[in-house]
Amino acid sequence: MGVVESVLGVPRPAFLAEEEILLFENSVGAFLDQHAAPATVQGWRDEGIVPRRFWERAGRDGILGLSIPEAYGGAGGDFRHEVILMEQIGRRGIEGWDVALHNAIVAPYIEAYGSEEQKQRWLPRIVSGEIITAIAMTEPGTGSDLQAIKTSARLDGNHYVLNGSKTFITNGQNANLIVVVAKTDPSLGARGTSLIMLETEDAEGFERGRNLDKMGRDSSDTSELFFNDVRVPTANLLGASAGEGFVQLMQKLPQERLILAVQAMAAIEYALALTIDYVKQRRAFGKAILDFQNTQFKLAECKTEATVARVFVDHCVERHLKGELDSPTASMAKYWVTDLHCKIVDECLQLFGGYGYMNEYPIAQAYKDARINRIYGGTNEIMKILIARTL
Repeated sequence: MGVVESVLGVPRPAFLAEEEILLFENSVGAFLDQHAAPATVQGWRDEGIVPRRFWERAGRDGILGLSIPEAYGGAGGDFRHEVILMEQIGRRGIEGWDVALHNAIVAPYIEAYGSEEQKQRWLPRIVSGEIITAIAMTEPGTGSDLQAIKTSARLDGNHYVLNGSKTFITNGQNANLIVVVAKTDPSLGARGTSLIMLETEDAEGFERGRNLDKMGRDSSDTSELFFNDVRVPTANLLGASAGEGFVQLMQKLPQERLILAVQAMAAIEYALALTIDYVKQRRAFGKAILDFQNTQFKLAECKTEATVARVFVDHCVERHLKGELDSPTASMAKYWVTDLHCKIVDECLQLFGGYGYMNEYPIAQAYKDARINRIYGGTNEIMKILIARTL
């Protein structure tokens, strides 16, 4: 298959047209074709998890730690490399391998706020796949309201003692290094929040709950986590002092929300590619489905809206590469593209007729996978509140 191109025909932006980026795209395509073929991905869905051996294979093939500096074993790339990886994954309909969380959400926290000792200890193992990462924000009683978290980290000598629980944690079964968002001083509200790195091996009192049964994203291990007097060295605090966590989260959330927009954009292109191919081949009343005016109108609408989204996403990526992407614009991208993703995949499924409702057809899986995008990373309602504050 090689590189999977967009069906939209939008010119590739200059920042993604450099020779080194194109060579990297070819290598990503070859890796995914060889190691994440459709039958393999179906096996992951059946098991409810992407196996560690695949993560380790990705590490050996240079797919992990793309933007981690070479000094720590990484590829020394930048966000463009993460975009290429996300697009090639999404345009193949591979859901549930949450490498973007590992590469472009958790690793940047360590790069930006970690001590030199922390970077030396964790980043090379993130690159190799020896470490799989997660970030534990959401709690059973707290979703988008991060200021209201209850998980506590009480100082006891040279350790923090963690107590509480988290839910809906991506990579929750696989992860052996988890960024835990906890209250080190509950009396200070948001200013009492800290990020504490939990190394799960031999962590007494740490428990993983069940691998949650979801309506989509079947191969993503999304889990409950429990902390019962878990002792974590104070050396595992991210940042120079306790209480910096909320600011750290706010500084990094725009990239997370842009990532969700990039992933949704690739998924839109995947759904359109599936549907265009189907309506050209499927026949009814003596002609191809594509020959019906309704089909043409529906796909014309979808392609137009998807093209607008693609141009906007490329614009946001370019601004982010320049360090100019602000939180409201990232929120616009996350909310609008994920809303559009759900709308387009629904229109596409309709064009498959009854076959679209059958799980054996990839469009059915794509439909189920799409729905979470409007919820995680901050609900789209929260995104609108953030945007409205700029009015």
